Amino acid sequence: MGEANKIARAARKQAIRRKAQRRHSHFYERFSHWSFCNHSDAEPIRWHRERWMLAGTALLITALSGFIIPAWASAMRPDPVSSAHALMPLALPKALPTTVRTPTVEDWRIVQVQPGQTLSDIFQGQGLSLTDLQNVMDQAGDAAKALHNIRPGQEFDFLLSSDGSMRGIRFDKDEASRVIVRFDGAKPTVMAQAREVERREHVVHGSIDSSLFAAGAKAGMSSAMVLKLADLFKYDVDFVQDLREGDTFTVIYDDIYRDGAYLHEGEIVAAEFVNQGERYTAYRFKKDDGSYGWFSEDGRPIQKSFLRIPVDFTRISSQFSAARMHPVLGLMRAHKGVDYAAPTGTPIHAAGDGVIKFKGWMNGYGNFVIIQHNNSISTAYGHMSKFANERVGQRVSQGSVIGYVGMTGLATGPHLHYEFRVNDVQRDPQKVTLPKPEPLPAVQLAKFKAQVVQPQLARLKALDANVKLARVDGTKRNDD
Repeated sequence: MGEANKIARAARKQAIRRKAQRRHSHFYERFSHWSFCNHSDAEPIRWHRERWMLAGTALLITALSGFIIPAWASAMRPDPVSSAHALMPLALPKALPTTVRTPTVEDWRIVQVQPGQTLSDIFQGQGLSLTDLQNVMDQAGDAAKALHNIRPGQEFDFLLSSDGSMRGIRFDKDEASRVIVRFDGAKPTVMAQAREVERREHVVHGSIDSSLFAAGAKAGMSSAMVLKLADLFKYDVDFVQDLREGDTFTVIYDDIYRDGAYLHEGEIVAAEFVNQGERYTAYRFKKDDGSYGWFSEDGRPIQKSFLRIPVDFTRISSQFSAARMHPVLGLMRAHKGVDYAAPTGTPIHAAGDGVIKFKGWMNGYGNFVIIQHNNSISTAYGHMSKFANERVGQRVSQGSVIGYVGMTGLATGPHLHYEFRVNDVQRDPQKVTLPKPEPLPAVQLAKFKAQVVQPQLARLKALDANVKLARVDGTKRNDD
């Protein structure tokens, strides 16, 4: 079987060869007339050479296709876009013309009021006329009231043009507002400017060892604040004769700051003064009518019905006495008043509210004034150099100036002779019991005690306790 298969395979191969030879013979016969030489006796291409020629032609076509087709494809392909970035300057559109407004800095001249200066002095000092001053007064309206009472240290700001004429003025209407009057527009303008005002409380404590002013300075108080303290308790304490070493005081007062800067000292909020063991207190309170006053802990006004002393004096030149040697007459006579020595021209004040009963010359009293305060009480003032403008029958208020110290009549030097009369009988002004003023109404009194006395009294007591504790500690250290 194996042998037979081999023979069969060999026969098939032989048949295939013969078939291929017949096909090639047929091809050769068809192209036998082709020749590279143009003569009939050229040797015909053999079969194996034909095959090489076909293969070469195919290779040539393939090679040409490899060159031609890519070149054609490259020619048909668009140019590649470069990925590199290039900066190209572009022309910007022209900006529309605009006008840049430069802020104008105005040159305000700041003028501070000096002692003794008037508003007209200040205006004339800036090269302005009284007409300019009147224009400001006319335009300021209600704020013009602030121009009638100027004080040292107050500031006025002036804005002047190049020719010296007034363009504007600024001044304080009160602590919390400023008024600006401008004249550089089509018509004058007035503007109010609010200002931030802050009150900062100070608490000080002092003890008398030589004088009230020395003790106040040691405690850190200014002379002006010491005067306010003395003025507050002047109805109860004679700061010339009644002070004793060891007397103490405690004061709570305000410092005023405006726009963050110190402006001036404010008012006393609460105060305590202990004189010869007697305790006096004062608390500031805003009443229902909007006005402020100082009251004791029981709600009575600190301002008594009468001033104990109606003049700023240097010394008492003569006391109330049933008999004394008269300095001019040289006789023993009763002196039914108190003589307060003071420089000529020192103002004399009304001791209390009342009506002028007499004004004129009266024998040894010289220029003399009598004020009737009520049905029973009157006061008298002698030896005046001149009177004030009040007339007989005119009503005066406590503290009003009624005349000036002099030495008219029987007097050896300038002084005020002061009498306190009850039912036309002279009483010693330094010892007479003065009538107490009426307390606050019930509703206001309750408000006063709850909102003012209780919190401020607690602060005063706490400070007094700390001071006493400090004294005890200091004594212990000294003993050690």
